[in-house]
Amino acid sequence: MSEKLVLIDGHSILNRAFFGIPDLTNSEGLHTNAVYGFLNIMFKILEEEQPDYLTVAFDVSEPTFRHKMFAEYKGTRKPMAAELKQQVPLMKEMLRAMGVTIVEKGGYEADDLLGTIAKRSEAAGVEVAVVSGDRDLLQLATDHIKIRIPKTKRTGTEIEDYNAKEVLEKYQVTPTEFIDVKALMGDTSDNIPGVPGIGEKTATAIIAKYGSIENAYAHVDELKPPRASTNLKEHYDMAQMSKTLATIDIDADIAYKLADAHLEQVSDLYTEEAYLLCKRLEFKNLLGRFSVEAPKNTAEEHFKKIEKAQEAEAFFASLRGKACGFYVVPQEETHDAHTEADGQMNLFGSFAMQNSGEEAGQQETAGSCHIPDFLGLAVACGEEEICYVEASEALPCRKIRELFAGSAAASYATLDLKPQLKELGMLEKKCLGTISEENLFDNTIAAYLLNPIKNEYPYEDIAKDYAGLMILSRKDLIEKLTYEKAAEKKPEEFLKCVCYMAYVAYKTREPLEKELADTGMEALFREIEMPLVFTLADMEKEGIIASGEALKEYGDKLAVRIDELERKIYEEAGEEFNINSPKQLGVILFEKLSLPNGKKTKTGYSTAADVLDRLAPDYPIVADILEYRQLTKLKSTYADGLVNYIAEDGRIHTSFNQTITATGRLSSTEPNLQNIPMRIELGRLIRKAFLPKSGFVFVDADYSQIELRVLAHLSGDEKLIEAYRNAQDIHRTTASQVFHIPFDEVTDLQRRNAKAVNFGIVYGISSFGLSQDLSITKKEAAEYIERYFETYPKIKGYLDGLVAEAKEKGYVTTMFGRRRPIPELSSSNFMQRSFGERIAMNSPIQGTAADIIKIAMNRVHDRLLAEGLKSRLILTVHDELLVETAVEEEQEVRKILAEEMHGAAQLSVMLEIDVHAGSDWYQAK
Repeated sequence: MSEKLVLIDGHSILNRAFFGIPDLTNSEGLHTNAVYGFLNIMFKILEEEQPDYLTVAFDVSEPTFRHKMFAEYKGTRKPMAAELKQQVPLMKEMLRAMGVTIVEKGGYEADDLLGTIAKRSEAAGVEVAVVSGDRDLLQLATDHIKIRIPKTKRTGTEIEDYNAKEVLEKYQVTPTEFIDVKALMGDTSDNIPGVPGIGEKTATAIIAKYGSIENAYAHVDELKPPRASTNLKEHYDMAQMSKTLATIDIDADIAYKLADAHLEQVSDLYTEEAYLLCKRLEFKNLLGRFSVEAPKNTAEEHFKKIEKAQEAEAFFASLRGKACGFYVVPQEETHDAHTEADGQMNLFGSFAMQNSGEEAGQQETAGSCHIPDFLGLAVACGEEEICYVEASEALPCRKIRELFAGSAAASYATLDLKPQLKELGMLEKKCLGTISEENLFDNTIAAYLLNPIKNEYPYEDIAKDYAGLMILSRKDLIEKLTYEKAAEKKPEEFLKCVCYMAYVAYKTREPLEKELADTGMEALFREIEMPLVFTLADMEKEGIIASGEALKEYGDKLAVRIDELERKIYEEAGEEFNINSPKQLGVILFEKLSLPNGKKTKTGYSTAADVLDRLAPDYPIVADILEYRQLTKLKSTYADGLVNYIAEDGRIHTSFNQTITATGRLSSTEPNLQNIPMRIELGRLIRKAFLPKSGFVFVDADYSQIELRVLAHLSGDEKLIEAYRNAQDIHRTTASQVFHIPFDEVTDLQRRNAKAVNFGIVYGISSFGLSQDLSITKKEAAEYIERYFETYPKIKGYLDGLVAEAKEKGYVTTMFGRRRPIPELSSSNFMQRSFGERIAMNSPIQGTAADIIKIAMNRVHDRLLAEGLKSRLILTVHDELLVETAVEEEQEVRKILAEEMHGAAQLSVMLEIDVHAGSDWYQAK
């Protein structure tokens, strides 16, 4: 059997992959779809061909002999898209990491290199497969040179194969004659002129009969149609030049040795270096191809399990004065009605009723809860001191805590500290033995600050990004098993997983600290984000009382209105149908009732909110459908859904997320209490179901227009600053100045419009967006925005400056140094760039507001504890803080909220808050 060579046309396949796969970016903002598609095509070809040799050819950006012959050659081609251009060096890096031979040479196109190598290899008795999206390479096809043309689709890659026989069957000419067809018809993509008036059909017929342009010219008077005869006579020199331009050079001057491209087996490509690069580019679907033993790190050799108390004592004593990384391995099996994923959150509730004994006494405040047991503690203190101390009867959790707390290490680093604080017994007191807030470092928070646009921060990514380590993930090691099950069924893999958590924390702390310092975010990390970990942990532990009975009553009330709306909609439609089915709803509205502006897609008419919002004012059925949608969501998500989250202590313990949003704002999950509806009264009523405990009230404090105040400060606009300093109604003031009317004559509608402009400007709103919000023309909206910037000229300059700075640096910063990368600004897609510009305008404002509310939370939380009050901060929703307040402490709590929230930042305008108290959350708000 002959040996086989696979040749790949690098730029062609990259280009094919780039346009065949939707845009992908990794967490660094690198575009990766072309590289990902290229690799999938290459792997598919290699699996099919099982070649002995592999080579990839690339073009280089310098003129070839064709450009010297015809200056306009390829002159009509558009420049390569920036997103694709960025991926060419990445592709070459990946191929080199795999050990693939790359050929490129100035003065030649990749086609010439491929043609030369293919013909030389064929002459040496080697079977050749040339992979390209360019049909020009069909001229190379023979019985032993196969041209493979892939088509990349969402569903996968399809490949057309051509030997000489297939070329003749499809194109009615031989591969060599294929050149002459192109010479006659020309090629707009390469700007090869051809002969005017001769298209593909005529060119194919002429060459199929005469075999070449030279022979056709010898019989020029016989050519049909007559126009072809006349044009070939007049432009024969152009036809000859076109043939030269179209002919692949199969004798290029290149030093290529087939032996250098030898591939023993396809698996040889799956190297450690390539694995690391695939991890960096986040090609998770490709990682399974790597059976590299290399994801091993030498640290693994020192992973050790400790089960005896004496050995544990010696190990913890050895930590004294050193830096260490640790990870408290939680019990993930849940003991209540919630899902396993909710276990961490529900521990705060499910153990709250079990306070007893000495350990419970460690938590001195009202509402405190039992410190749950854990499976064990992994600790890394150097490259060779990495141990997992397993909890057992001989070495209980309490003993492990005591030993670790007394270890007197110089500093402690960990990944995702917040859930571990409870296991360590550090809630509220912020310390346990020698471990205190000051000497703790959360690597996950640091990694988030340095790259806030990632979706997640698993230990293997942090190891790769900040220590260059290639480490198997938890999923790779223990799949979907809980820690308990893994310890039982896959003990070796479990040991690696938990030890890596500690080792990565130890290993990456220094590089993370250095990057935080280099990027100016050290203070942000130490003074805002790290203290916030403790604040949020306490808030999660406290939770908020939710009345199941009140939620049921609320749901019943909603159900009555939903039934009324359902009957009304059926009556207006003239028939019953599934209101929740977009397809059925579209037919009713746009076919049966003939409502205007129906947009039909492949799946039916669009019934999205923006479509229905425009119709609602004029068509009662549409207004009723929108209300129906709102109320059914309220019922399913909140009235019915929240009941499932009430723990044994009667409270909901949401999880606050510090590392989700790119702007720095907090989010909450399981359940999401940040999204409690406020726009409609029925939505607001759900807050009646949230209650303080007996002898307490809710005190709620909300920042007033914080983002506009931040904008006034950051822009330095005198008029906006003056309006705030004079305590004017900012929206009425804006309306007065924008519409050039006296302050007292501003109508409610004009004020509402000015309010939309005020808040829209903060979010970089466009004239189109504003026109949609206000139901006015795009021209009117553009005039509003123009007048706004005339009124507040420094705001325009400030926002333009943010965009310019972001384009130059690739990121924007908040007042407190938080960075927000904006890779969208380098996109060649106009919509993406526009989106990036809006992010650039909004992120410093929204991010600064988020930083301020975090500072306020920390200050309020700490002061309540410092003053020994029974009241506790239990919830935050965007710019709002909710304190469960002992009745006798209400005035003191109001004072603390006012002082700490006002003092959270020093702006050129006063930070104002609205404070209310009530017997439920609705009354307090």
